[in-house]
Amino acid sequence: MSRIALILFLIIFSQNSCSINKKNYNLFKSNEIKEPKKVVVKKLFRNEKILDKEFNKNLKIDLSNQFKNNTLKKNLDNNIGRVNYDSPLKKLTKFKFSKIDNFSQNQPEIIFDDGSIIFFSNKGTIVKFNKSSKVIWEKNHYSKKEKKIKPFLFFAKNKNVLIVADNISKYYAIDIQSGDLLWSKTNSSPFNSQIKIYKDKLYVVDFENILYCYSIKDGNKIWSFKSENVFIKSPKKLSIAISENIIYFNNSVGDINALNAINGKLIWQLPTQNNQIYEDSFLLKSSDLVATKKSIIFSNNRNQFYSIDKKTGILNWEQKINSSLNPIVVDELIFTVSLEGFLLIINRISGDIIRITDVFNIFKEKKRSDIAPIGFIVGNKKIYLTTNNGRLLIIDIKTGKTIRMVKIDGNQISKPIIENKKLHIIKDNMIVRFD
Repeated sequence: MSRIALILFLIIFSQNSCSINKKNYNLFKSNEIKEPKKVVVKKLFRNEKILDKEFNKNLKIDLSNQFKNNTLKKNLDNNIGRVNYDSPLKKLTKFKFSKIDNFSQNQPEIIFDDGSIIFFSNKGTIVKFNKSSKVIWEKNHYSKKEKKIKPFLFFAKNKNVLIVADNISKYYAIDIQSGDLLWSKTNSSPFNSQIKIYKDKLYVVDFENILYCYSIKDGNKIWSFKSENVFIKSPKKLSIAISENIIYFNNSVGDINALNAINGKLIWQLPTQNNQIYEDSFLLKSSDLVATKKSIIFSNNRNQFYSIDKKTGILNWEQKINSSLNPIVVDELIFTVSLEGFLLIINRISGDIIRITDVFNIFKEKKRSDIAPIGFIVGNKKIYLTTNNGRLLIIDIKTGKTIRMVKIDGNQISKPIIENKKLHIIKDNMIVRFD
């Protein structure tokens, strides 16, 4: 083939490939998985205008009195919901630990146990604090060589058992009361996802985009499912949601997978990105998958906000909202915050935007472009939003206006976590609790 002919072939091939953005894998009735028909939905990489203006800003929002008191308890669907919390944020308790390197690149979680807090420090040491911030026990289950790598830990709790997976390929279980090791295993690749516990099984995804189902009793593998693999690995923690015996998870290239939680059989798969350009996956940041009664809600930093049908994976609606923060569903409303600092309220059924308010207007215009939201939670009458410059914004739900700003730190902090009517924020060397 001549050089000119080869160039023409590559151009035609590239144009044909880029006409496909999303395809849907239907329910398989047999164990044999056949390649589905590809469906053209829209063109890739078209320039979509990012929402950067207020809309219906004078509209008042009144919510019902339904609350979710324990935001992390068996949170299989990832929907934090609305929490009965309203505090003046005055009394402070600090839980100190050795500084975690690369804190801003990860998304740590806290485990709560009857008023106690379980977290980890820089070399993989797990610490259990009582409610007065005194250490109950402190255990490290890593070798000297592993400690030097400074593993980052992911947690999940099942009664008196703490499940741990890390970014150096280990996963293990410890006794919550004593911190003693119950069992320990090693995977072929580091882990990079939430851990979900369902019945007697635990689920976690590694950097190869493989979802594993393990036994809680001994850590033995029950089944695994391999989705799209790429050479360049995204640092963004992947999400898992479980609802009605179906497990949903996203991978680093934006595919959403639905599997039978018992046997691991694929039900459907929905790619949301151009999976030919794998290098781009490093820049993709998606929110957690939030499962509602009939749909899966999620968004990303590519101006895409989706609602898809839980049973079929078919798109319900899509909005052009630029956000990688976890959306929160309250009744028929969806709350989210764009990366540009706008609070959006969306109709859960239709996808229509109800109101947009600028919650970053308290920052100076010159500094605003460097500030990004980290996470938020919907309380009784206020929304609590953290930012990458260490601020906590308090926003009035009714008006959508920022009414107060609290400085927590000068650097990045975690999303706010409310448990037992106390607000927790993680820094790189301590947990701050507002009583």
